[in-house]
Amino acid sequence: MRLPALLLSALIAFPAAAEPFETPRALLEALYSADPAEADPNAPSPYSAYFSEKLNARFQADLDNTPEGDVGAIDFDPVIAGQDGEATNVDIGQPIILDTTAELEVTFTNFEPVTLYYTLVHEHGAWKVDDIAQQQGDYPWSLSGLFEGVGR
Repeated sequence: MRLPALLLSALIAFPAAAEPFETPRALLEALYSADPAEADPNAPSPYSAYFSEKLNARFQADLDNTPEGDVGAIDFDPVIAGQDGEATNVDIGQPIILDTTAELEVTFTNFEPVTLYYTLVHEHGAWKVDDIAQQQGDYPWSLSGLFEGVGR
């Protein structure tokens, strides 16, 4: 039996939508190989496909409450911990999984060594990013803290 051409082209065009991230590692590998420039421009974040409902809602609320022309609570790319550059030499640590949450660290280079701490949640049959934090340096941050106004 042949798949209709439309269905076949949809599966080819949207492989990430067809496959949920079944492990924390699969999620973060996909996240760090994603090109934010190819994301849906109407999404609250270029990483919305990888973020939890709660984190996407926070990004959307921030967008909705930020006056046009102003910068919202997050004025950098949290996945690379900066405004410019890219993550190279990415190393994804072993997750600590407890029921429907997982925590792990990701190290990489973006001009200098960076360590980010990820909190993931398992929702709707897939792992999603629920928070990102950087605890080293002069200005430690977490997305949840920045959205709540902590550390601004």
